[in-house]
Amino acid sequence: MELIHNNEILKERRRELRQNSTKTEEILWWYLRDKKLGVKFKRQHSIGGYILDFYCPEKKLIIELDGEIHNTKEAKEYDAVRDKYFKELGYKVLRFKNRELENDTEKVLDRIKSYF
Repeated sequence: MELIHNNEILKERRRELRQNSTKTEEILWWYLRDKKLGVKFKRQHSIGGYILDFYCPEKKLIIELDGEIHNTKEAKEYDAVRDKYFKELGYKVLRFKNRELENDTEKVLDRIKSYF
């Protein structure tokens, strides 16, 4: 099997995304880091040609936070292709709107924990 995790070509872009995290990514990362939910998460991990917001290898779980840019027709189609790719590889994708996290963090965390 070819190496699909953390492609070297995307290394600098992953680093840049970690250094320039959005406010909502910072909020969620605070709850996910250091195994606060009982499992290890990585941020800005790549699988194939895609960079993920958060990834839990143990549970094959991908968490994506969607800002307003994800509301366009093109973005929705792109996200659907991405999600299908991950599903075919055996990963589960949980998507949350930034507003969901900002308005009800506990509900988002409960949905993540319920997956476990």
